[in-house]
Amino acid sequence: GWTCRDDCQYECMWLTVQHYQRGGHRVPQFHGKWPFRRVLCFQEPASAAASFLNGLASLVMLRRYQAAVPPTAPTYPTCVAFAWVSLNAWVWSTVFHTRDTALTEKLDYFCASAAVLHSVYLCCVRTLGLQRPALISICRAFLLLFLTCHISYLSLVRFDYGYNLAANAALG
Repeated sequence: GWTCRDDCQYECMWLTVQHYQRGGHRVPQFHGKWPFRRVLCFQEPASAAASFLNGLASLVMLRRYQAAVPPTAPTYPTCVAFAWVSLNAWVWSTVFHTRDTALTEKLDYFCASAAVLHSVYLCCVRTLGLQRPALISICRAFLLLFLTCHISYLSLVRFDYGYNLAANAALG
């Protein structure tokens, strides 16, 4: 999936790194990212492997949860939904670290944000209990509105790495 232009940028990046190192300078970031050596089709092999293993762990825990908790349990649907949202985020993280494109980067960031926000929602459900459905609905609406605004800003205004990190850390 590497175009001639992509491959040329990759090779040029490593030539630049060599020039910096020979001149005694620190290795620069490229488009806000550190250079990684690709292995086979994996642009960032260690990150791709870690994301894959996190996704696998999420899947194993989902299966264990489904086997141990009856579907009639009050928070069962919310917990299962959280597991699927998390699993989806790890899949896109794996894809992004395998092949960094504008689309895979956005899907990685947006799905990670959805997982963070869903964990906040799950925390609200568990903390407030199911006895306050109106308050839970307000929390859900606020979090969905935030996710919509967050994705809209990153898609339509500016794809800002610092803002994305700060927004997810603050809500998390």
